[in-house]
Amino acid sequence: MIVFPAIDLKQGQVVRLAEGDMARATVYGDDPAAQAMLFAEAGSQFLHVVDLDGSFAGRAENREAVEAILEAFPGHVQLGGGIRTAEAVAGWFDLGVSRVVMGTAALKEPQFVKDMAKEFPNGIVVAVDARDGMVATEGWAEVSDVSIVDMARRFEDAGVASLLFTDIGRDGMLKGCNIDATVDLARRTDMPVIASGGVKGLDDIRLLALHAKDGIEGVITGRALYDGRLDLAAAIQMAEREG
Repeated sequence: MIVFPAIDLKQGQVVRLAEGDMARATVYGDDPAAQAMLFAEAGSQFLHVVDLDGSFAGRAENREAVEAILEAFPGHVQLGGGIRTAEAVAGWFDLGVSRVVMGTAALKEPQFVKDMAKEFPNGIVVAVDARDGMVATEGWAEVSDVSIVDMARRFEDAGVASLLFTDIGRDGMLKGCNIDATVDLARRTDMPVIASGGVKGLDDIRLLALHAKDGIEGVITGRALYDGRLDLAAAIQMAEREG
């Protein structure tokens, strides 16, 4: 199982939000590239980067910071946040992004996302962000009437690399990952699932890794790392051993 340390970008700074609320942002640094290198030094070969401003604007708003991360980080970078056009998708792949995460576009323009998955095999991740079991979009500002399982099943056999499932109510809150809902989603679809939201410590990593055979491909963790509650090197070792 892969551990993805997260770098969330707001106005060029490294931040974490509480429950997806831009007004509840905690700033953890002003040098995203340096943060990426710290994660690499801890043994990470994967990174999850989110352009938070871009999620709301529908276009890249932290391009310079992302480019600096891509230049500094020697591993694979997975990027999300406002990537909603073919030009934007292709542009990020040209710059060296390994996988592009699409959420709002996946709900509102599913055929477009399927076309991108076909054009960039194993390069598109569909974000299924949920509040009370229903899909949320537009930087989590809107909640739809589509269930997470229905949303996921729309992309089966589309060539999507993975589903990224986030329980918004737990994100940035250190409440513990929603293991049950994540595993249930993985069992009910034939696509690998990446868990996100609420990771508070090593036990979350262990429990998720034990379900790798159910289709849990990885886990994203942010605040627990920044607050010192989770050691990245230990998390990676745990994920490799149990998963």
